[in-house]
Amino acid sequence: MNIPQINLSIQHQSLRAEINQAIQGVLDRGDFILGHDVSALEEEFAAYCGAKYAIGVDNGLSALELSLRALGVGEGDEVIVPTHTFTATAAAVTFSGAKPIFVDVDPQTWLIDVKKIEEAITPRTKAILPVHLYGLPADMSEILSIADKHNLVVVEDSCQAHGAIYKGKRTGNLGHAAGFSFYPTKNLGGCGDGGMITTNDEKVAETARALRNCGQKTKNVHELPPFNHRLDNLQAAILRVKLPHLDGWIASRRKLASLYDKLLAKSNITLPHEPSDRQHVYHLYVIRAQNRDALQAYLKEHGVGTAIHYPKPVHLQPFFAQGNSQSGRFPVAEKLCDEILSLPMYPEMTEEQVGVVAAEIMGMRNPA
Repeated sequence: MNIPQINLSIQHQSLRAEINQAIQGVLDRGDFILGHDVSALEEEFAAYCGAKYAIGVDNGLSALELSLRALGVGEGDEVIVPTHTFTATAAAVTFSGAKPIFVDVDPQTWLIDVKKIEEAITPRTKAILPVHLYGLPADMSEILSIADKHNLVVVEDSCQAHGAIYKGKRTGNLGHAAGFSFYPTKNLGGCGDGGMITTNDEKVAETARALRNCGQKTKNVHELPPFNHRLDNLQAAILRVKLPHLDGWIASRRKLASLYDKLLAKSNITLPHEPSDRQHVYHLYVIRAQNRDALQAYLKEHGVGTAIHYPKPVHLQPFFAQGNSQSGRFPVAEKLCDEILSLPMYPEMTEEQVGVVAAEIMGMRNPA
């Protein structure tokens, strides 16, 4: 049995008729840019997150960048980000004109270490950008408390956490604004790039809408920087078909993750941690193994696809290291990146397939 790390075709096959109808509707109306489906998706996604406003954009990186800009982050400012994340988190800060200030991650949750945040704050700090990595919300109560103490804004990187819950509230409704990605592999993914900003602040929403559309608050009056970061109406139509299924897909992911937890409980690998006040949505099911590379090779030989998200902390990426020796600055993240491995996880995966993956891991001698 060959088991891929992710399989996108199954989901699209099951929704083929609905997706085709949605696409045909766009073609028939001819409203390709900021059309009916973008507006409808914005309303539906805002309601899903529990936020007042949602603004469709072209990808998750843009969602984060425009969120920062709409909140007044720019040249000369600093933004605190975890170093264990996808590079786009820090890139959004750089593109806004600010400087990312990296912080190590918590050894248990692998998310930004809230105990390290305050020591990174300087007079130039303007924002904190926590990442709900792999689908697990960051410790937002502590982060918001620190932000309030130091008069900072908080933008959630929720690009991997559609539908995740923190203390009874969904991500996208926890900070001053949030950025989501609709990249095809996400829990709610399109058939191409896409993203969304959510916020409860009317002024932030108005500014973000103008920024995404050539700086226009009024047609042909370009008051703000003329960016072009609009969500494609065809993608919005597809996402509208998928959104009603999201909670069901999350339930499936959580069930599969629970089975992984049970079957791998007696292994020597480290399993993902879910604090009691949060609901993980398992965009990825990530384990830690000391001999990660050997385990990955072994699983590949036995027909099990895996991936590494992400093999290098952002502070060690050449663009951000800028030629300086940065190794050793953030030991938790650096060790983590040498050990993490993403196992197969997608909502259409069967329990039998999870059993096969777990059996292969347990069958390898000393998998940790």
